[in-house]
Amino acid sequence: MPNANTASHTVGTAEARVDLKTMDRAALRGFVTERGAPPYRGDQLFNWIYGKGVSDFGRMSNLPKRMRRDLQRDATVEDIEIVEQQQAADQTVKALFALSSGREAETVLIPDIDERGSARRLTVCVSSEVGCAMGCEFCATGQMGFRENLTPGAIFDQVWHMNEVAQEHFGRPVSNIVFMGMGEPLLNYDAVLDSISILTDEDSLNLSAQKITVSTVGLARRIKDLADDELRTNLAVSLHAPDNETRSRIMPVNEAEKTSLPALKEALQYYSRKTGRQITYEYCLFKGVNDSEADARRLAEVTRWAPSKVNLLMYNPVDGLNFERTSEAQLDRFVQVLVQEGATVTVRRSRGQDIDAACGQLANE
Repeated sequence: MPNANTASHTVGTAEARVDLKTMDRAALRGFVTERGAPPYRGDQLFNWIYGKGVSDFGRMSNLPKRMRRDLQRDATVEDIEIVEQQQAADQTVKALFALSSGREAETVLIPDIDERGSARRLTVCVSSEVGCAMGCEFCATGQMGFRENLTPGAIFDQVWHMNEVAQEHFGRPVSNIVFMGMGEPLLNYDAVLDSISILTDEDSLNLSAQKITVSTVGLARRIKDLADDELRTNLAVSLHAPDNETRSRIMPVNEAEKTSLPALKEALQYYSRKTGRQITYEYCLFKGVNDSEADARRLAEVTRWAPSKVNLLMYNPVDGLNFERTSEAQLDRFVQVLVQEGATVTVRRSRGQDIDAACGQLANE
């Protein structure tokens, strides 16, 4: 993780060593017991790695010397490194991280500033992949294609670094996390769940699961898995069109029967019944594509599938993509129709556009 202690230089080949930062608390307990140590040694490892940010086994003073020597031989703690950091005029911060593979991922810290200039809420928009396989026509990340899944530790490190930035710049820790950065979180399902387990652990950053949102383009089977696994986080669905034809035109994921709107409807109703949680629909308005009053009425129908609310977003331009932002007047009409139809609506204004940190703009530029 950024600014943590330097990882230990160990004897033996890197290929033979296991990266402990791919593991949550339960996995670390299993790791040490398989090697003949009591489970509480796994808890100690967890606290050193995720609570104190220590990567050097030699500094883990409450572990037996022999165990530390064995760890130096058999294991490693892989940290991601900060490459570049930018701050926008609205105080949004974007960081570029180098992974052990040599690839890079981007992360954004979004402050919600009140009228007194204080941060009411500090949200980290975290990446779960490098690039994205979903290929949404309007998204810079989608145009990269898929490159790599991030480990639980690489996801955690993004939040750790941004938590340090939050305390330095705003005098308080991160309060919220959204898996809305690079990648489709539900295509890296196990690592995302493990990272949430780590982030919410009382010996780590101790974040509330209710303050974490997982956003998906609508992978129906995995949405059901979220319900079955009793994940206590929030669910957001990047909808962006209220009918199959339009959605398939701008979001290739919708072309498959198992991820089309009817499949998504079934999955969301299952999720709602199983969890009792409200669903958030993310809906980006594109001029002449999905911003008509008829589109608003169809979107209102979608909101009746299950208890839900709509976050409307104005499009953030991406070079080379043929989409335009809708007008403020059309946005107002769209909102008016949704409200008349009984939908709960929020207009979410973009942050960090001047450093390409807004929704859909992350592409390792």
